[in-house]
Amino acid sequence: MTRIMALDAGDRTIGVAVSDELGWTAQGLTVIRRGTWEEDLTRLRTLVADYQVSRIVVGYPRNMDGSSGPRALLTAEFAGRLSADLGLPAILWDERLTTREAQATLLSADLSRAKRRRLVDKLAAVLILQNYLAANPISTSESGRQP
Repeated sequence: MTRIMALDAGDRTIGVAVSDELGWTAQGLTVIRRGTWEEDLTRLRTLVADYQVSRIVVGYPRNMDGSSGPRALLTAEFAGRLSADLGLPAILWDERLTTREAQATLLSADLSRAKRRRLVDKLAAVLILQNYLAANPISTSESGRQP
């Protein structure tokens, strides 16, 4: 069985989501408060091991016109370093508007501002992963499903 992890990586936090073993759904796991690279890597390495993750999808913050700005370049560097240190593929996935969608969803759920602030990065990671899974279904050989 294989799982895919998605990250919404920001300057202060990393939202984390993981797929189910069949690669059909995405569940929010946690929001990691950023520390040093080693601290962040240790937390992510633990989650990768606990959930038997085979690849990581990293939200790639393109500009609305499709270009890559400074934040996108930092994210690409983060993904490359993460891939090298964890020994797993890290796939950049267009995340345009996922944070806005996550904020709107949490607002419609009538959550307090404080709760929305704590959950938005995790929900953004879920949306990134759901979009990735919809565009890239796990093959039966990867998931262990019988045809």
